[in-house]
Amino acid sequence: MSPLTRRNFLTSAGALVIAFHVPRRGRAAQMAPPPKPKTDPNAFVRIAPDDTVTVLLAHSEMGQGVWTGLAMLIADEMDADWSKIRVEHAPAAPVYAHPLFGMQATGGSTSTRAEFQRYREVGAMARDMLVRAAAAKWKTSASKLRTENGFVINGSQKLSYGALAAAAHKLRPPKTVALKDPKDWKIVGKPTRRLDTPEKITGQAKFGIDTQIPGLRTALVARPPSFGGRVKSFDASKAKAVPGVEQVVQVPSGVAVVATTFWSAKQGRDALDVEWEGGDPVDSEKMKADFLALAKTPGAPVAKEGDADAALAKATTRVTAEYDVPYLAHATMEPLNCTVRIDRKGCELWVGTQFQTLEQGTAAAIVGLPPGKVKVHTPFLGGGFGRRGSPRSDFVSEAVAVAKAAKAPVKTVWTREDDIKGGYYRPAFVHRVEAGLDAKGVVTAWKHTIVGQSIAQGTLFEKMIVKDGIDMTSVEGVPDSPYLEAVAARSVTLHTPKNAVPVHFWRSVGNTHTAFAMESAIDELAWAAGRDPLEFRSMLLAAKPRHLRALQKAAAMAGWGRPPPAGHARGLAVHESFGTIVAECAEVSVDSDRNIRVHDVWAAVDCGLAVNPLGVEAQIQGAIAYGLSAALHSAVTLKDGEVEQGNFHDYVVLRMPEMPHVEVAILESDARMGGIGEPGTPPIAPAVANAVYALTKQRLRSLPLKLA
Repeated sequence: MSPLTRRNFLTSAGALVIAFHVPRRGRAAQMAPPPKPKTDPNAFVRIAPDDTVTVLLAHSEMGQGVWTGLAMLIADEMDADWSKIRVEHAPAAPVYAHPLFGMQATGGSTSTRAEFQRYREVGAMARDMLVRAAAAKWKTSASKLRTENGFVINGSQKLSYGALAAAAHKLRPPKTVALKDPKDWKIVGKPTRRLDTPEKITGQAKFGIDTQIPGLRTALVARPPSFGGRVKSFDASKAKAVPGVEQVVQVPSGVAVVATTFWSAKQGRDALDVEWEGGDPVDSEKMKADFLALAKTPGAPVAKEGDADAALAKATTRVTAEYDVPYLAHATMEPLNCTVRIDRKGCELWVGTQFQTLEQGTAAAIVGLPPGKVKVHTPFLGGGFGRRGSPRSDFVSEAVAVAKAAKAPVKTVWTREDDIKGGYYRPAFVHRVEAGLDAKGVVTAWKHTIVGQSIAQGTLFEKMIVKDGIDMTSVEGVPDSPYLEAVAARSVTLHTPKNAVPVHFWRSVGNTHTAFAMESAIDELAWAAGRDPLEFRSMLLAAKPRHLRALQKAAAMAGWGRPPPAGHARGLAVHESFGTIVAECAEVSVDSDRNIRVHDVWAAVDCGLAVNPLGVEAQIQGAIAYGLSAALHSAVTLKDGEVEQGNFHDYVVLRMPEMPHVEVAILESDARMGGIGEPGTPPIAPAVANAVYALTKQRLRSLPLKLA
């Protein structure tokens, strides 16, 4: 395969192709800038003679809605016919590097906000070129023409975009374009049904696990039962006796059984006799005890103002609380998989990935080829949540190693048990909070210690994320909490212990545990002060109008202040992550078996501009469901180094009958656009825990929440 170049795209016969760069924005923009392509674009739009407009996404569609949202931006500025819009995943190439990450990647709820300006610009550029092509054909001034629904119009005459595409393609793109005034938007900001829905509900959508190519074999890998372990020896005789098993090969991650079918590979792996050695004997209970002990000692400084110890000594009321959260699996609906074909032409991957550039480079290094000889096909992703964006490229590098050893096209598949027992996890964390109130109920002191593994240490993101020994994803949501800005004496420190358990980004990253600790502690302080939790938060957020508005809106939606139904209670939480503020109010009850039931959740969202309000609503609903799994059920625990859970019977996620009614309000806002795929998750666990306390007076400080 030839390397993808700007010229390759621009010489597509009979089609108009617009190329554009994407601006740097957000927290990553303040880090070391990635190298910028000199002239190569990182995203494109094509107009074909049949009037279809195809948007090539540099980002992966994994359920978050960019397949539709980014296309809306282009279509609106083009005045395109929405029914003619098509979308494709772009191939892996440097031209598609994410402007914030310097590589082709999807994550951090950045896709729409990073691409917003330039995707609109490319739509406007296309429209300008189409109008000029029509003006030349009609021998009139472009200023006399208008566009509407995929046509350029001149009085009673009109030409479709497809009819003009070839002529427009020959024109030089404008250096500048005027973008529509928001009041003139016809698509952006309007609830729009997703373009990928029809093929997904009819089963036509292709995911990585659906990949079929000639001569394909399936492989399963036996991996060490404890992290850090390795193969000492193995006997493949019983595995090779299983019908359909063709090869048993050792790879860096373990021993792979290659067969004609998945079931043959599974049975062959089950029959393997492997002797393992090494491994870290991590024990969850011991680790938690060690973390709690560490939390009582000062860690590396994260933030400091005044003397928190002195202020605590003077406080009228003191609250000390320890919060802990376990390891969590990503539990994507589509199990991990990667199909690899290596031949004389190069290497091809079919993989649902969030990191195309990394997978391409990793495969190239293993096979011994330049990256341009590795072609990456990105199908739809059956859930990502961070798991399919591994900085270590674990499941892809393994698949390439298997195909290389087998000398055949191979789809390496992880079972559900493989992923839960041997995957990457949200780290376990402990928080210790000591806070003080004065006689008026004002917070005067805050001392906060966080203990947990670093996600970024030892990865390619370390230089970006770890500053002065502090992994910012471990603490995000605490030093920058709106509650702490007005506290004159505050201290935040971090301990970063290490072990062999692999940890990784999980939906909303550090905010998953920091929001639980912060909003639980604030609620405890409200009760200690004898104040209504809404009133107490409102006092602390008086100088934070966006947070306060979201909080008050969620409370009003829930009917805060009016008695809930008998046997029910409500709890509040508000948290900002990825530039978006989400407040949630949860209404709960407790059944006769002491199980917590969440009946309703009201969410108020301030994300700046909502490009697709229907998509925002769906993401908040999904994020709440995902967060409720962690709040009520899910945990990965280890005993003697081995994970104790294996599938959804013991790594429990929210079941359909448990899903609460969720009402979402999107607040009009002129704030800078935030992300939406992740921010709905952090507030739900503390909102539920706070509601449980209001109902039972039991303060639950461990996730998942369990009543005594």
